[in-house]
Amino acid sequence: MNNVTKFKSQRGYQRIFKAFRYSIEGLKTACKSEHAFRQELVLLIVGAIVALLLPVSMLQKLLLIGTLVLVLIVELLNSAIEAVVDRISLDTHVLSKNAKDFGSAAVLLALLLAMATWGVIVWPLIFA
Repeated sequence: MNNVTKFKSQRGYQRIFKAFRYSIEGLKTACKSEHAFRQELVLLIVGAIVALLLPVSMLQKLLLIGTLVLVLIVELLNSAIEAVVDRISLDTHVLSKNAKDFGSAAVLLALLLAMATWGVIVWPLIFA
């Protein structure tokens, strides 16, 4: 038995179904309350359609779409960090600023990775 928290005590299929439901709730909340998430979701949808239409290998399609999914994942983690920091205190503090800046930097790096991946795969197609 786990003595750390009562929320970790469930096992089996019930835990899996509840975890799935919590994940869907998280996605719904992100869509409703996070403007950057909505923008990146549109980018993913458009990018996925373009990637699927490009004359590249399946692995390259996976890389193109996967990097855009990674951006959404990092954005969700960034939003979670911001929510926890704001929940603790809305006061200005150097550690709160650092936490939020680190999350933002992670999103930037994910976006740069996506851009680089798209550039490496799509650029030769444009100029072929």
